[in-house]
Amino acid sequence: MSVKRTLMMVGLGVFGIVALIAVFTSWYTVDESEQAVVITFGRADETVTDSGLHFKLPWPVQSVEVLSKETFSLQFGYKQNKEGELEAYDAETKMITGDNNIVLTDLVVQWKITDPRKYLFNAQKPEEILHSATSSAIRSIIGSSKIDAALTDGKGEIEVQTRDLLVGLIDKYDVGISILGVKLQDVELPDKDVRAAFTAVTDALETKNTKINEAKKYVNKRSNEAEGEKDAIISKAEGSKIARIEQAQGDVAVFNKMYEQYKGNQQITRERLILETLENVLPKAQLYIMNDDGGTMKYLPLPGLQPTAQQPTTEKKEGSGN
Repeated sequence: MSVKRTLMMVGLGVFGIVALIAVFTSWYTVDESEQAVVITFGRADETVTDSGLHFKLPWPVQSVEVLSKETFSLQFGYKQNKEGELEAYDAETKMITGDNNIVLTDLVVQWKITDPRKYLFNAQKPEEILHSATSSAIRSIIGSSKIDAALTDGKGEIEVQTRDLLVGLIDKYDVGISILGVKLQDVELPDKDVRAAFTAVTDALETKNTKINEAKKYVNKRSNEAEGEKDAIISKAEGSKIARIEQAQGDVAVFNKMYEQYKGNQQITRERLILETLENVLPKAQLYIMNDDGGTMKYLPLPGLQPTAQQPTTEKKEGSGN
C-alpha cells in the first residue's frame, strides 16, 4: 500500500508539474512594437504581428520567439560604450581609395527585421552578416572613388552607391533584413597634417559655393528688377500707342466730317476755316467782316465787354475775289 501510494503521489506531482507548464506556456503577449514567430517542434509555423494576448500549444510542442519591429542602427567603425563615449576602430575603417590614398570611414546603417522567419532560421547570426556586408559594400565604393570626392562633395554619391550595393547583398543573403538608409559619419585622413590641409580645402569649397549662391541671388534680384522696369516701359508705351491711335482716329473723324461739309458748301466752309484759324492764332483780336456795300458786321461770338483802345483789331474785307 505504501508503494502504490508513493507511486500515486509521484504521478500526481508529475501531472501537476505538467499542468503548470501547460498553463504558463500556453499564452503569450505581443506589444505594438513587436512581432512573434510561433515555432512548432522547431519549425516556424506562424508569424504574429497583431498586438495583444495570444494562445498556443504548451511547451515543448510550440514555443514563441518575439522580435522587435523598430529600426536598428549598425555603427560601423565606432561604438558607444556604457559611459556614452565613442570608441573608434581604425583597423575596421581604414580603406584605400581609387587613387591609392588611405582614408578612415565611419558610417551608420539603418535596418529592420521584415521577415522574422528568415531572420531566425536562414542564418545563425544575421547581424554579423549585415556587418560583413556593410564592410564589403563601403570598401568597394571607396575603392572606386577618388580621395577628393570622398573627403569633400562626393559623400552623398558614396552614400547612395553604398546603400544600393548593400541592399543587393542583403537581398542575396536572404536573412529577413531590409536596409532603410546609409549615412556616412566621418571620412578623414589618418595623418593629422594632411587632414588639416583637406579640411582647409573643404572650407574653401564651402566658401566658394556660398559666394556662387550669393552671386546667383544678386543676378536673380537684378533680373527681376529689370523685368519689372521693362514691363513698366512696355505698358507705358502701349498706353501711349493706344492714346495716339485714338487721337488720330478722332482727328480723322473730325476731318472727314469737315470734308463732308466742305463738299456741300465749299465757299462758306473755306471762309469759316479761315476765321477759325485766325481766332486760334489771334485769340485776343476782335474780328469784323466787311461786306460789298462797305458795311461792317461783327463776327460771332460777341465779346462779353467792349474792346479797349489797346486791344488790336484785325479786319477782313469780304469781296468778290475772296
